[in-house]
This record gives sequence, structure tokens and C-alpha cells, in this order.
Amino acid sequence: MSGPGGQYVIRGLQKFLLELGRGYSFVARQKHIHFDDRHFYIDLVFYNYIAKCFVLVDLKIGDLTHQDIGQMQMYVNYYTRELMNEGDNPPIGILLCADKSDTLVKYTLPEDNEQIFAAKYLPYIPTKEELSRELNLEDYEKIGE
Repeated sequence: MSGPGGQYVIRGLQKFLLELGRGYSFVARQKHIHFDDRHFYIDLVFYNYIAKCFVLVDLKIGDLTHQDIGQMQMYVNYYTRELMNEGDNPPIGILLCADKSDTLVKYTLPEDNEQIFAAKYLPYIPTKEELSRELNLEDYEKIGE
């Protein structure tokens, strides 16, 4: 993900994931891997020492494609074959995207998939009305009333 907006989102995502829970250790941002004169960059890499596995995160600003899923599968395979240590569990790949087709994800990943996950994120700051609706703020009294 490139551009100043992308860097802002990645920094925020990095902070969010670090706050997710116990055991996360930050490994890299824009982790460069290369083979056969081809270069790839994984947006964020963590290691969870409780789960004993790498957690690879890629952020997609548009609709998730089968190519994105295939690329994450390649990252997971690379980490499995080249970077896992004895006692590690297989790495987990997380694709965060602005939109996704559950059917596309279902048919792109193998049926027994337990390593790659795709989730939608909000690609914009919600309006006050959207936030209020999402949080059911109508159900609460306003402070000071």
C-alpha cells in the first residue's frame, strides 16, 4: 500500500493490532521478501509468542481479489517453509480490505483453510449519524442531562 494516506492507515493498524491482546510482538512493517528477482512487501508482520506463530497482515484499499488471496497464500507458504522455527505453529495471514465477496473467498481458499482470513474495514471516518447508529447511542442518556 503506497502513498501518505496508506502509511497513515498502516501506522494506525499497527497500533490497533498491538493493542489487540497479549502476546503480540511487532516484527516488521513493509517486510521485504524476494526470490527469482521478484520483490514483495508484506504490510505488517507480528509474532504471537502465546500462539507461537507469525501473523502476516496485508491491507487492501479496494475490493479483495483472488490474486490478493493467492499472494497472501504465497506469503504464508514462504513463512512456513523458510522462517518457522522448531515448535512454531503455522503462520496466519490476515487480509483487511474495503470490501470483499464471501463467495470469492470461499472458492479461492481450500476447504480446510485455517491460516488465511479476510475481513472488511471502514475505509473512511464514519459520520456522527453512522457512529450513533452503530453504537446505539439513542439508548443512552446524554451526559449532563
